[in-house]
Amino acid sequence: MLKRRYLSGTEIELLICSAAKKETGARDRCLIYMAYIHGYRISELLALTFSDIDFNSGCIHIKRSKQGFSTTHPLLQEERHLLLQWLSVRVCYKNAQESPYVFISRRGTPLSRQQAYNIVKSAGNAAGLTVSAHPHMLRHACGYALADRGINTRLIQDYLGHRNIRHTVHYTASNAQRFVNIWERDTDKALCSCEKNCPVCVK
Repeated sequence: MLKRRYLSGTEIELLICSAAKKETGARDRCLIYMAYIHGYRISELLALTFSDIDFNSGCIHIKRSKQGFSTTHPLLQEERHLLLQWLSVRVCYKNAQESPYVFISRRGTPLSRQQAYNIVKSAGNAAGLTVSAHPHMLRHACGYALADRGINTRLIQDYLGHRNIRHTVHYTASNAQRFVNIWERDTDKALCSCEKNCPVCVK
């Protein structure tokens, strides 16, 4: 397996499609999608409760760990759709009404880190990914995806809840798109002033 810290957008799609085919697909694809879209650490996502989600205002409160700063994100349309699908299945789980946590096991207990790890790894294997997928790759995937969209580093910092921007910079520093067009201006002639018939000057 290749050693990589994140998944590409295409790999995320494959992961979600693969997870959807399982018996617990409604829960698993919702979990994967939300971990990716909000850049959740898996412990943060597993701690998500219904009080953190406001369907009426279309917002979700993101509680960050590791001294990160918490914030509020918009609830995306696709995310709302996946959540409602999962909740329609969740009601059939044991003790579902008593649990405040969004993601639970079929026994009604809060989903554990190991269970979440197994969900992502299993979906990655079933999708035939060339990397061994694990939950934290979804957070990194979020950071790189935002950088690829040209989002400002400070905004990515706020979105991921980083206290120190140094933790954010490695996402934008690796974004090749920021270098697009820098050679498209007419700089070749400036490289040579010999006024002779050289390959640079005759362009």
